[in-house]
Amino acid sequence: MRILSHTLGIFTHPDQEWRAIRDDRHSFVQVFLSHVPILALIPCISGFIGVTLIGFPVGNHWVKLTVASAAALAIITYISMLVGVYLFGEFINWMASTYQVKGDEPARHYAGTALAVFVTTPIFLVGFVGLYPNLWLNAAVTLLAACYSIYLIYEGIPILMNLNKDQAFMYATSVVTVGLVMLVTVRIGSVLLWGLGVGPVYQN
Repeated sequence: MRILSHTLGIFTHPDQEWRAIRDDRHSFVQVFLSHVPILALIPCISGFIGVTLIGFPVGNHWVKLTVASAAALAIITYISMLVGVYLFGEFINWMASTYQVKGDEPARHYAGTALAVFVTTPIFLVGFVGLYPNLWLNAAVTLLAACYSIYLIYEGIPILMNLNKDQAFMYATSVVTVGLVMLVTVRIGSVLLWGLGVGPVYQN
């Protein structure tokens, strides 16, 4: 329960919460598995309900996806999110030596994983908006969540990594760049999967 409390704290008092996260020093398994598999369900289940029960406009028509099609897309999305957060954390860990982050390997690895887990939390939580799958509404809310995630990166790195402002700024900028590249890669991967037939099937 102590780990789960960080999810709320990262919104209400991020500075204080980053220090608490740094001092906890949980293992990778604890910090990753206690958050990501649970939070990643929010956008997947919400999206599944939205596209099968409520529907969305395509041209002049209001359409819904079949249950099988929506379930397949939800499962693919869920797995992609788990893998994406894990790889994001590994990239952060890999860059730690470049920016001269001090501490032993377990401490650095925990810090990188914790950063990846908690900065993606806002994006997972706003997944509830998928219950109403309006393109512009979903895009606007996700953009706001992404902006807050970027803020958390710049706020959290100097605390978690014990870096001065200049080092922390460069490190954070690199992390944001990696995150954006990964997001684009996931989008391209989705398009490729659709081209291979793993795409939406509309209800009659």
